[in-house]
Amino acid sequence: MPASVSKPKAGSGDATSPSPRGPLMIDLALQGGGSHGAFTWGVLDRLLEEAWLKVDGISGTSAGAMNAAVLADGFAEGGAEGARVALERFWRKVSDAARFSPFQRGPLDAMMGRWTLDHSPMFVMMDITARLFSPYDLNPGGNNPLRDILIELIDFERLSTIPMKLFITATNVRTGRGRVFRNSEITADVLLASACLPTMFQAIEIDGEEYWDGGYSGNPTITPLVRECTSRDTILVQINPIERPTPPRSARDILNRLNEVSFNSVLLKELRMIALLRQVADAGNSEGAQWAGMRMHRVSSDVMVDLGYSSKLNAEWAFLTMLRDEGRKSADAFLAAHADDLGKTSSLDLDMLLEGV
Repeated sequence: MPASVSKPKAGSGDATSPSPRGPLMIDLALQGGGSHGAFTWGVLDRLLEEAWLKVDGISGTSAGAMNAAVLADGFAEGGAEGARVALERFWRKVSDAARFSPFQRGPLDAMMGRWTLDHSPMFVMMDITARLFSPYDLNPGGNNPLRDILIELIDFERLSTIPMKLFITATNVRTGRGRVFRNSEITADVLLASACLPTMFQAIEIDGEEYWDGGYSGNPTITPLVRECTSRDTILVQINPIERPTPPRSARDILNRLNEVSFNSVLLKELRMIALLRQVADAGNSEGAQWAGMRMHRVSSDVMVDLGYSSKLNAEWAFLTMLRDEGRKSADAFLAAHADDLGKTSSLDLDMLLEGV
């Protein structure tokens, strides 16, 4: 029997929603970030309650790619409620698969309510080992428990026929360029490639080419949403902080910040392009006008800034549901503040990205 959708806790995003409006087509841009993708699950869970929002296209990378494919397949099977059920089922399966993982919080962290794995002996060992040995040394079989979950839960043949457009980004190891996979091309391997961190997993071979995490080339990619979708409103669900209040000092924090900067760089370039084209593009049907006409919105949370790199490997159900509830709360706050902006104007200030350019 399908899993039932959990009721949000009081204070976790169940405030009164804006007045219903006529249907509005939107696009979703979903970032990746391991277990932090459960925040995106919560955002999507809340947005799916708004019947006036109709999803035209979704661009996703890594965990964002998996959220995108699970949502689209669930929606094709059972509408918005089917998508919500499918998302909860997916994250429950991820948590169940990690129940006996060696990457667990230490007793002190659990007692103090900290979600970090920084003091987990197995995580510390893995962190050191990954700098000395490759996944080809440590996991010669290329095993990934997510493969079976994706094959079990997603009807990839159905994805190829649905009207909702999917754009999944992975990075070609040989060329360094991103490749965007569309509905008919999406398989379990494509989703695994989009989430393939090269220090943890062997590259995924697709059509004779090897691929790594899509975050290196687009986290997520905005271009196909502009060029191939009719919607003029894109909601970015951001789980990788663009800014941090203080510079990193420890080796682990420095590497984490390097990854964040790298994973945000292509997205920031695309957003800067939109901001620039708004200033110079002529009205009409040119591609420049299409970019300039995209209204950008963002759902994010300060909670994500407080979470360190190691917690991206924490798949405890309590952690995932905490992130889900935070995602619902953040989406609820976004709707309360910006529902009236959707279909009219951007609520994300892109001009600030041009400062110092």
